[in-house]
Amino acid sequence: MTENSVRGTQDSDSEKTPSRSAAIAPSGSAAVQECVRAFLDETGIEWELGGRPGEFVVTLPGEKKLKTVCSVVVGEQSLSICAFVVRNPDENHAAVYAYLLRRNLRMPGLAYGIDKSGDVFVTGRVPLAAVDAAYLDRIFGVVLNAADGPFNELLALGFLESMKKEWAWRISRGESTRNLEAFRHLLE
Repeated sequence: MTENSVRGTQDSDSEKTPSRSAAIAPSGSAAVQECVRAFLDETGIEWELGGRPGEFVVTLPGEKKLKTVCSVVVGEQSLSICAFVVRNPDENHAAVYAYLLRRNLRMPGLAYGIDKSGDVFVTGRVPLAAVDAAYLDRIFGVVLNAADGPFNELLALGFLESMKKEWAWRISRGESTRNLEAFRHLLE
């Protein structure tokens, strides 16, 4: 998987033969929904229909964050995408938000934002006419890079004191520290 692609690099032969979803030229909501469905099926990305009309709930596999769940909604005029990144930080709000704002400057088509609870999301919207398989490949790659890429840095910036307490508690009781191993250098 490349930084801004969920498919990764393709060999030259696969570029010569368009896929089913690449051949679709979506013009309306129903056509874009079919394009999204075909893309997700072809790539093997886990998905299910959401509770809202035109909504796909997509689960992208990660490395630092085990999975990123996205809501993709095909509306009458646009496709919107929204994915949870991390809950409201316990500490260092200014440092966390500054970090995210700097990342916004180099993130194509999406931006970080917070909800009324302070939880961090990555979100974007594009006109339906811009949606095709190549766009979906890029945007899911950007979502994954935005949610998974900085995950450990966000945890260290916004939750370090909580992680230190959790580490000490686990050590004192002989519990596993496996899920905190990436932060050992900060916690010991």
